[in-house]
Amino acid sequence: MHRRALIGGLGAGAVTAALAACQPRRPRVDEYGRIRIRFATDWRAQAEHGGFYQALARGLYEERGLNVEIVQGGPSVNVPRLLASGSVELGMGSNSFIPMTLAAENAPVRAVAAFFQKDPQVLIAHPDPALESIADLTGRPILLADASITAFWVWLKARYGFTDAQVRAYTFSPAPFLADPQAVQQGYLTSEPYTIQQEAGFEPRVFLLADEGYPSYATMVLAPDALIRDNRDAVAAFIEASAEGWRSYLNDDPEPANRLIREANPEMSQDLLDYARTALVANDIVAGEGETIGMMTEERWREFFEVTSSAGVFDPDTDWRSAFTLDFVQAG
Repeated sequence: MHRRALIGGLGAGAVTAALAACQPRRPRVDEYGRIRIRFATDWRAQAEHGGFYQALARGLYEERGLNVEIVQGGPSVNVPRLLASGSVELGMGSNSFIPMTLAAENAPVRAVAAFFQKDPQVLIAHPDPALESIADLTGRPILLADASITAFWVWLKARYGFTDAQVRAYTFSPAPFLADPQAVQQGYLTSEPYTIQQEAGFEPRVFLLADEGYPSYATMVLAPDALIRDNRDAVAAFIEASAEGWRSYLNDDPEPANRLIREANPEMSQDLLDYARTALVANDIVAGEGETIGMMTEERWREFFEVTSSAGVFDPDTDWRSAFTLDFVQAG
């Protein structure tokens, strides 16, 4: 899928200026006194958003005094821009690069929860028993989108000694990958492997970067500082309800969420919803053993910043702690 670029469209500097210019607003409420929260996702409705849709379908937000609207993302949707313009109160951060980029620009917005403990970013190869780990992909052509070259590719080069000579353009079509048995392509655990299986009739070799130490969080909730300051209880209620929604979506009947997802995104098939949800569960994407849904740690953010700043992505003087707050989520 084409989602999960970085800032794009509106530069981080423009986002910063727009956010700084926003004045604190009185909370918007509905006729029942519930606080209205518009939450922008990073792509069209899908299983990767299932916990939020489950919370909506089961009335978990309403139980906590919120009237939540999920604003569906897509190729022309820029979440930081929506936050900056005040078009939404909360937004989804696809990976740790987004809040860290905003922090580097001193933007008054930060991650308040991370609902994917593992970033589902993967590398996909043809079936080959000789491939046992990502390190075995050294020297192979790797199909990458432009945004990926300044994102997880930085970590891959630092970790495995990969070189830019391996990079080939990824145009979001599996055709070049399928045509070259030596090729490797980027993907998302919950989508591209399924597409390749359907089109090629074989099960590809899939390497989840997080399982080899990639430190990025994913599916984060981003909140402007003004909202955190002036409507703290609403932010906490949204996180709490979303966590309950994710537990329900993964462990109970997912159909309430899936019904809303199919209504919002008619192109989404039930087969892909089932595949993606199974992948989320099997790979402990939302929470591993002993982890609290939505949790973040300073140690994990420090690790992410150290590897990316040492590679020149961020200035070493960046206030990396301003990319997040642990006020709403703690381990344990």
